Amino acid sequence: IDHMGRCVVCPNTPNRIISLVPSQTELLYDLGLGDRVVGITRFCIYPTHWFKTKTRVGGTKDVSIPRVAALKPDLVIANREENVKEQIEQIERICPVWISDIADLPAALQMILSIGRLTDTTDKACALAQNIEASWKQTALLPPYRVLYLIWKDPWMCAGSDTFIDDLLTRSGLINCAPGNRYPILTDTDLRNIAPDLLLLSSEPYPFKEKHITQLSALLPKTRIVLTDGDMWSWYGSRLLHSAAYVAGLQKLLK
Repeated sequence: IDHMGRCVVCPNTPNRIISLVPSQTELLYDLGLGDRVVGITRFCIYPTHWFKTKTRVGGTKDVSIPRVAALKPDLVIANREENVKEQIEQIERICPVWISDIADLPAALQMILSIGRLTDTTDKACALAQNIEASWKQTALLPPYRVLYLIWKDPWMCAGSDTFIDDLLTRSGLINCAPGNRYPILTDTDLRNIAPDLLLLSSEPYPFKEKHITQLSALLPKTRIVLTDGDMWSWYGSRLLHSAAYVAGLQKLLK
């Protein structure tokens, strides 16, 4: 049963897998499925040698259905938010599609266990999930700063409630002061009115740089502004093994 409540039937252990989600592609690698993954997207940049050698079937939102069909997959792994419903429906005519929907750490851990069962790598998946869970339980909390996490510019967009990023921010001890759920759009005036203690500028999907700190400092002179690694906050696969330690490093930076 996938996260959409759909029963996904694979007659045999899948040996020709396509991943349409970068963070789940990295998970497949860490589960030891190198020879069984035949297709990825152009955004699946980890591991780097897969990015260079695996067949790319397009982007997460512009999947080439003919390329998928040509690879003769027996399983496609997708995500409700990252992939387009109409494209997934077309791919379902080719092979089974397992869809994740990740809003928090428990859902991410459940996804890891489910993919382990799907791919007959249960032992590795269980160990991975246990290690991730333990690392987050042991992480010291950041100061309870009121935080905004920006993901886009022109217009400004932030990660609001009901997102995976929000869940990790909260688990880190921060207080997300985004005005709404999902990904609210903000004006300069909104930023000034919110006046967060801490502004995190993500490296993706928009690649914020040092120059943006200068620009935003003029709007928010009393706010601490920090560039942050978006993968550590938004990738919900095996990258979570490193995210708790990343938060610990951020704690030292904010002292």
